[in-house]
Order: sequence, then structure tokens, then C-alpha cells
Amino acid sequence: MKKLDSLIKTYSDFPKKGIAFKDVLGIIQDSEVFRQLILNMSSNEIIKNSEAIISIDARGFIFGSAISFQASKPMIVARKPGKLPGKLIHEKYSLEYGNDTLSIQSEALGKFNSYAIVDDLLATGGTVDCVARLIHKNGKKITGLLTVIELMELNGRSRFDFSVDSTIPRSFAVVLPASKEISSESSPVKLVFRSIWKL
Repeated sequence: MKKLDSLIKTYSDFPKKGIAFKDVLGIIQDSEVFRQLILNMSSNEIIKNSEAIISIDARGFIFGSAISFQASKPMIVARKPGKLPGKLIHEKYSLEYGNDTLSIQSEALGKFNSYAIVDDLLATGGTVDCVARLIHKNGKKITGLLTVIELMELNGRSRFDFSVDSTIPRSFAVVLPASKEISSESSPVKLVFRSIWKL
């Protein structure tokens, strides 16, 4: 999906120095590209084989809710601390720059037996692994993971025992000059990035 790829921009040193941030918000600013992406992701076997979708805070909500609507599947969310009311289940996870926690409403998780995980980007797989542990610990099944972007050199998918399908599997990430923005297609050189920030 060449046009889809061109809508993804990379920002250097955001939100911290040395981090290349992949911004997918350009996709939802092009209604036709966004529509086609959601149609494609909604028809995936990972979605078809699930009873419900679980999307990850925060940009995973954009794609997960649209897929939920198109595929007529219920959706629940995994959120960061202090964002959900009610009785929660929690799981901690580690990132390159520290630790964080994700929470799911226990009542919502208990309603369904199998879940498709949806997020915008797969890097090292820390957030997805956290969600997977929450699901498995509560006796539920994972049909797979759907993402828009996957940074292949980080091999995040190797952490999982379920299927992973990414619309744009990237073989590299670009390290940018300080304080500059480039299109995701503009670098002709294969470079391994230093680190990735996953919100």
C-alpha cells in the first residue's frame, strides 16, 4: 500500500532525544486510505476467528474501534494507569526507557473467550506482550495481533505464540537528524534505529 506508507511520518528526538517516533495520524487524515486499510484489516482471519477485539492505549483505539465497527465485533481496551474505572486487572511491562502498567476492566474481559489484539505499531513487543499476559492469565485465548506498522529488525513477533499480521512490515527504521521531519519513504539508506518510543 504505497500511498498508505507515504502518510506515515517519522519525527526525530520525540518525545525524547535519540528516539525516532512513527506518526500514523496522517492515515486518518486521508479518508479513502483509512477506509481501505480498515476494510483490509477487518477481513483478516485474526479478526474473523475472534469473539472480540482488544485495542491498546492509545493509538490502537483509532484502528481497533474502526475495525470493531466494520467487523461487527465487540471491543475492550487496555489502558494506562488512572484511565479506567471499576475493578481492574493490571500487568507491568518494561520498555527501553523505563517501566509502565496496563489495565483492563475485569468484567469486560470476562465477557468473551477469544481476542484479537489491535495496535498501531509493533516494535520490541513490550506492550503487546503485557496485554497477552493479561489475557492468558485470565484463561482467555488470543487469535493473533494486527498492526499497521511492524519494525522487523526488532523481531518483536518472536515473543509471541500467536499469529502476527502487519500491513506495513518495515525492514528498517530511520535515524533522523535532530529536529527534522521526513517522509517515511525518503531515506535510501538502510539504518538501524537507536530506540523507539511506543505510547
